Formats: sequence, C-alpha cells, structure tokens
Amino acid sequence: MENILIIEDDEMLNDGLCFNLQRAGLHPVPAYNLRQARAYMKEQEFQMFLLDVNLPDGDGFHFSEEIRSGSSAPIVFLTAHDMDEDMIRGFEAGADDYITKPFNIRIVLQRIQAILRRCEPAKEEQVHRCGSLEVDLENRTVSKNGEVLTLTPTEFKLLQVFIRNPGQVLTRQVLLDKLWDQDGNFVDEHTLTINISRLRGKIEDDNNSYIKTVYGMGYQWMEENKR
Repeated sequence: MENILIIEDDEMLNDGLCFNLQRAGLHPVPAYNLRQARAYMKEQEFQMFLLDVNLPDGDGFHFSEEIRSGSSAPIVFLTAHDMDEDMIRGFEAGADDYITKPFNIRIVLQRIQAILRRCEPAKEEQVHRCGSLEVDLENRTVSKNGEVLTLTPTEFKLLQVFIRNPGQVLTRQVLLDKLWDQDGNFVDEHTLTINISRLRGKIEDDNNSYIKTVYGMGYQWMEENKR
C-alpha cells in the first residue's frame, strides 16, 4: 500500500483528501505544517507527496526542493496559486503535477493513481529460462528438458541467487550471507560446497554447465555455457 504524505494546513481539506485516498486503497498521512512533515519523513518512506504552497512555517516550493534532494517519489502541488509563473516554479522545484484549487476530488484521484502507476517498478520476470532449464521463481519449481526436478530449499535459494546475478562472480562469503535466512538457519562453508555440488548434479548435463568455479574468488552463473 502506497504511503502518501499530505502537507496541507487546511484541516478540513486535509481530512477530505485523507478520506478519499483511503477509499481508493491508499494510505494517506496528514501533516499540517513542514515540521510535522519532516518528522514523518524521518519515520517512514513515502511513495508520493501532496503539497500546498502556503504553509504556516514555510513555503511548498522550497520544501519540494528539499524533498527532491533526497527522494525520487512524485510530488503533486495542490494550491490556490494559479499563475503561470507559480506553476513553472513548482515544476522547476521538482513537481510531477500541479493542480490548482478549487479542484474536483475525483479528477485529483485519477491523476494521483496515474502517476503512481507510471512510477511502479518493473515486475521481475517470474519464469527464467536458460538452456534446458526452466525456473519458476514464484512457484519455486525447476524443470530440465520438461522434467520437474526436486530441489531442497537451500538448493533452490542458491539457484535463485545465481539466476538473479548472471555473469557476476559471487564469493563464498556473499553466497553464505544470501543463504542465511531469517530463522537463523546456518549454512557453513562445507555445507555450501555440498549444496553447489548437488545443484550442479541436478541442473547440469553434457551440454550445459551453468555454475563456473572462479578459482580463488568464488562462483559465476553462466547462461547456456556449453561444455
């Protein structure tokens, strides 16, 4: 759920914006001055900022520049300043949109949701194919030449790390760190060696050798590396 910081000193307007954003499935956080806004920004990350220009302890133009210096989240001005010069200044300060009061809340919601959709990170490809392998990262299944393989949780996690870092030399310490899970299940160097050997035995064949040993450094995932 997207956190949206609303910086507006008009309490009735701020409450109305919060109400409508909540109904739209978003998570608005109201701030009535810049001091409150800065405090909230220290506590959590926001995916969007709605910002007035005239505020009790400063102006929105300068605060927009302050936001932009440390965040790439979109900024939308909601303000009564409707002169062309004000709009230009708002965009120069880092705004992604500039909406003048009075406004239609339904149109504002549509513009907010359109900006959030454009800012969504690209989804990771869930099915990875290389050589004779097909790895479904979401369903945690692996098949080779159409035949489903049985991998242990550690083997699958190891394969996942390799796939997400193609061509990159991963040291043994990096792999050990990646395999350490939140439950504190420990994987030592001996166990790592065994798991890499077992994984190779399951996924590799005479035509494809995916896991390359880089002596003195670690391991490297090679896409369709022919023997």
